[in-house]
Amino acid sequence: MKLKINMWTGILDIVNCVLFAVSWFVIFGTAFSDAVSGGNATSGTGTFFYVMAWIGVVLNIIALVKSKKAGISIVGPILGIIGSALFGLTAALAFPALVVLIIATVFTMLQHPAKKAETNTEK
Repeated sequence: MKLKINMWTGILDIVNCVLFAVSWFVIFGTAFSDAVSGGNATSGTGTFFYVMAWIGVVLNIIALVKSKKAGISIVGPILGIIGSALFGLTAALAFPALVVLIIATVFTMLQHPAKKAETNTEK
């Protein structure tokens, strides 16, 4: 059985990978622009990336619960929660978050049956 929530979670994890990869450049660019113009757009820019990270955490939690109920492996959603939370706590962890989210996306999209579900069906 394949769950649509896992597909959408995997897509959001990929989007977040791209966002997290460009986040430092965007935040530093905005900070430089603020320094030159005297504005204060940096906090709003940073907030966008953090909000996306926490949306990823919430969506991965939902995918985790639904996958567990459906007997699908929960490795992807767990890694997705960890990867999104890493960035959500601090943008300094953008690179580890990227690595974890890429692995999470692969496992989430595969949607393999959980090991326990496999042994129950073989009996």
